[in-house]
Amino acid sequence: MSTNEGRSNLIKQRYDKAALMEKEGIKLFPNNFRKQIDIKDIKEKYADLSSEELEKVQDVFVLAGRIMAIRSFGKATFAHIQDRSGKIQVFFQQKELGKDKYKFFKKLDIGDIIGVKGKLFKTKTGEITINVMDFELVTKSLRPLPEKFHGLKDVEARYRKRYVDLIVNPKAREIFRVRTRILKLLREFLDKKGFMEVETPMMQVIPGGATARPFETYHNALGMKLYLRIAPELYLKRLLVGGFEKVYEINRNFRNEGISTQHNPEFTMLEFYMAYADYNDLIEMTQEMFSTLAKDILGTTKITYQDNEIDLTPPWNKLSFYESLEKIGGLSASQYGDYEKAKELVKELGENVKDYETLAKLQTKLFDLLVEPKLIQPHFIYHYPTEVSPLSRRNEENPSITDRFELFIAGREMANAFSELNDPRDQKKRFEEQVKEKAQGEEEAHFMDEDYVRALEYGMPPAAGEGIGIDRLVMLFTDSPSIREVILFPLLKPEKKE
Repeated sequence: MSTNEGRSNLIKQRYDKAALMEKEGIKLFPNNFRKQIDIKDIKEKYADLSSEELEKVQDVFVLAGRIMAIRSFGKATFAHIQDRSGKIQVFFQQKELGKDKYKFFKKLDIGDIIGVKGKLFKTKTGEITINVMDFELVTKSLRPLPEKFHGLKDVEARYRKRYVDLIVNPKAREIFRVRTRILKLLREFLDKKGFMEVETPMMQVIPGGATARPFETYHNALGMKLYLRIAPELYLKRLLVGGFEKVYEINRNFRNEGISTQHNPEFTMLEFYMAYADYNDLIEMTQEMFSTLAKDILGTTKITYQDNEIDLTPPWNKLSFYESLEKIGGLSASQYGDYEKAKELVKELGENVKDYETLAKLQTKLFDLLVEPKLIQPHFIYHYPTEVSPLSRRNEENPSITDRFELFIAGREMANAFSELNDPRDQKKRFEEQVKEKAQGEEEAHFMDEDYVRALEYGMPPAAGEGIGIDRLVMLFTDSPSIREVILFPLLKPEKKE
């Protein structure tokens, strides 16, 4: 018998059992039980008490949870139930419950959700336990929980059936608790600095704010094509024009690109913009933000990610883009500064070169291949070529580079920030250059956004802005190797029918 056939038989058995229970008048999905306490609260208050001290506790606790294990000894049964906060042992015995009620309990299965009422005691092994005085079936589980669900072979099944993963895998639950805490702490950090949280459109007539291929959709009533947001940047900077000097958005973005351990087509970003600031101000702020998060979540600025010890204690390393190609990438200026040599190097490294790609684009490819994977400790790489930074302010002394940085930790980009381009004339020219690239076949080039140029014509104060990938941030602080581990429901190919 195959595994699938065996599982199908188990499911059929549960459905048959459920039908019999209903014939006996048992409600399988009632909604009249009210939980009064979390398991964690019980354990925190009473777990350290001795058996003698627990005997003096006369409180009766009403809690609920999913049955995760059952050990039966004839007329007595130990079980473990689990709620959102943890697990606790519960003890059922016929002499306490009566013959009929205990017989009813014996019909229950692992995976069923029950409500219990009882007092506390400690077993001989010292485990705090609920002596059940009464219980109710709250929800019948019609599918058995898998026994070995979090093994490597089942990694895609874990993502596809996240609801099961969260039941059986404590580490998965903890990852998403940490994720929620990170978002809360980021909001607190920015709120304390006077930023205002805003919301901008997720469906846009013109997608902008990043070099990425958008998803297309269509609005029937208006008869117009729309795009899912690739970034909120241009709308947030419109708010700077409008007089909001410090704004941020924790936003969902959508990019029609490949899937990898670092990329999911739908992902979360934090973007924030501050008037009367430049990229150097954001370097200081980013160091403070990350080190504060590390202290709050892990209690230290020295963390371990995939066997690498990473020190988030400021100040962090800083290198210019071209310095990094030389000092870390091992290239000479004559190699990366010559179009034909750079082109050959990129090809030797296994990457394709498109006809319309400029020297600056080849240099960024060399950076991606030779430098980025080596940036394990925090590094700010700054002064990117203007050609690959269409929304960044030019450097005053050297207009061929921009006042922009990217932050790299653990060999991947964590943040992108720059002094904002607020000259509408320069911005329009840069958009026009992007439009030419799009015409040549560059699908990720920017669209022309006349309204954004018009907004800049009204005057945007000098400003700096930054985007931080929330998913990668959570990966870092939970030691997760894949972005799919930190997204509750990552995009997957359609499931093959059994």
